[in-house]
Parts: sequence; C-alpha cells; structure tokens
Amino acid sequence: MMKKLIDMLKDKEDRMIEIRRYLHQHPELSFHEEQTPKYIAEFYKNKDCEVATNVGPNGVKVTIDSGKPGKTIAIRADFDALPIQEDTGLSFASKNEGVMHACGHDAHTAYMLILAETLIELKSEFKGKVVVIHQPAEEVPPGGAQAMIKDGVLEGVDHVLGVHVMSHMNAGNIYYREGNVQTGRDFFELKVKGQGGHGSSPHTANDSIVAGAYFVNAVQTIVSRRLNPFETGVVTIGSFDGKGQFNVIKDSIEIEGDVRALTDTTKHTIKREINRLVEGIEAMFGVTCELNYHDDYPALYNDPEFTQFVVDSIKNADTDAVKKVERCEPQPPSEDFAYYAKAIPSTFIYAGAAPEDGDIHPHHHPKFNISEKSLRVSAEAVGLVVLSYLK
Repeated sequence: MMKKLIDMLKDKEDRMIEIRRYLHQHPELSFHEEQTPKYIAEFYKNKDCEVATNVGPNGVKVTIDSGKPGKTIAIRADFDALPIQEDTGLSFASKNEGVMHACGHDAHTAYMLILAETLIELKSEFKGKVVVIHQPAEEVPPGGAQAMIKDGVLEGVDHVLGVHVMSHMNAGNIYYREGNVQTGRDFFELKVKGQGGHGSSPHTANDSIVAGAYFVNAVQTIVSRRLNPFETGVVTIGSFDGKGQFNVIKDSIEIEGDVRALTDTTKHTIKREINRLVEGIEAMFGVTCELNYHDDYPALYNDPEFTQFVVDSIKNADTDAVKKVERCEPQPPSEDFAYYAKAIPSTFIYAGAAPEDGDIHPHHHPKFNISEKSLRVSAEAVGLVVLSYLK
C-alpha cells in the first residue's frame, strides 16, 4: 500500500505543480477567501468523499471514510495569502494587485488536494477515516483554526498532522521537533497621553515622546531581566507614531508592539510585565496610558509520542522523494495550527523548500519562492503517516 501511494503521487506530481501555479496566480487575503474555497470544493466533485463547505466560515472539510471501523486522523493545509505586491518575475506570478502567496499556502493546498484524491482512491485498503482540513485565514488573528474547531472539524478526530514548506530549509528534507516547536504571539497598542506645548517651554508641557521613548527602551528589559535565560521571548516595537513639528511638544503618541514566546507561561509573564511597566510610566512621567493588549496564537506544542510515530513512519518508508528526516530547532514564527494541538495531540512538521536556483528569500518577502519538489515531498510524508496510522 505504501509503494502504491508513492507511485501514484509520483505520477501526479505535474498536476500538483499545475494546481500550485494556478493558486499562486489567484491569491486571496485572510477572511476574504471566496474563489479559493469554491475551487477546492469543485476539485472534490464526483469523488467518493463527504464535502462540507463554509466551515469556519470559508473553510472546507473533507471526510474520507473507508467504511471500516478504525481510528480517525486529520490532515490540515491552509490556503490564504498576504497583502504583498509580488516581485518574483515568475511566469505564474499573482494576477491580484497587492496580494501574493508569499508563505507557501498555495503549495500546501496543491499537495493536499492531490494527496486527498489519492487517499480516496486507496480507501478500500485502510481502516478508519481521514479528515482533510482546508483552512482559511492562518495569517491574520484570530485565525481560521478556532472557527473551524468551533464548527466541529475535530469531532471524532484522534490526531492532526500538518506540514509547512520552508524556503530556508534544504529541499527534499523533512524536519521535525517534539514539544514546543513554534512561538505563541500577542500584540499590543499603547497610546501615551501627555500635554502638548511649545518646544521652547517644555516645563509648561508634558512630553509624550519622552515617556514613549522610555517605554521602548524599558520594555526590552522584560526579556533580559524578567525571563529565565533559558526561556525564549521576544518583544518588538514595530511602530512609533510620534510625527509632528520640530518645535512642538506632542500631547500624545501611539506605539504598536509584537510579542513572541515559546511557551504560553512565558507569554503570560511578558503580558504581566508590560502592564506593570505601563503603570510605572504613568507614575514616573505623569502621563495617561491606554493599553490594548491582544492575546493571539498560543505556542505550538508537538505531542512527543505522536511526533515520534510521524518520524518513524516517514523514516521507515522506501521513498526517493524524502532524502532525510532531521530534527530541527524551534521556529520563531507563530502558527494557528497551535489551536488544533491544544485541542488534541497533534504534530506540525516542515518540508524543506529552498529554491535550487537564485537567492533564498524569507517567508512574507515580495520575492519569496520555493522549490516545487517540496510538494511531492510534503504529500508523501503526510500520506505515509496517514497510511501507517490507519493500516
């Protein structure tokens, strides 16, 4: 059965690439996906599976039932794009102005469609069910995972497996890590209100820029002085809006920041300390602060036992697509797959997708591109795990 899966995916590789290129040309932003879910649902038309649309909403849930009692495994692929103007020069570059698949979700959907089709064709040879989660809105909080879970996408599911193509990892390799594997994310907006005045008479005003600048410097001490050195945390100030005139003391400024942490405990510590720091700024400078703090994606935790099963299933298979299975370091970005992992034991792995030619650009870059070999690698890796689990 494993060999049959591998052979079938190899024969369908060109179709995977064709689908990926079509989706790349027609990207849609998070929470505004209209044509992509229609395209996905149409793909499954007349196939021997159950298709539910508007899950989440905008999500598509596909159930492949072998008709024989057994376990149920879910496999997930996201399909939203980013508000980025593409600058790759590809012949299949985005046709939608200012929108681009700059994170590889087009590849995720393409490999998943072909893998699901293949599993449908093989379903007489395994037991139990496969639930295919085509998820919208991974890129923008609150994300699409929570809404799909609320709509019952995980009912009866024992485990969820996901994979992400990675432009900085070697093509042909699968990477994994058990335990905490990706950071959780929060973000905040801080408005500091002082009292405006003339630049020549600061004693008659209360400078919000000075108070805000102190906050920007002091907030970095949360990581350096409030976290255990073995904890992973990052606080980034991405915006400081204090634009005014050179000789005018501004009465208010606005700051926006990004928080990342490898555990939810660390994330909560940073939140607590930012609140304390804001209170201190008010007392020290006599300003008034408005803090809007948004609890965003949790840290992503890979279940160790299921992760080991995933690794063994891929390593033990006779495949020429997957060159190596390698343990990697935790990844700094956040990922709303974390919500599935909080609900049931799950695993998120990575498919190396560094381009063979040209420069390597990071995810969310206007020149982002991947090796299309990563599509069959992803399909084989996930498919092998599914069949191993349901055999």
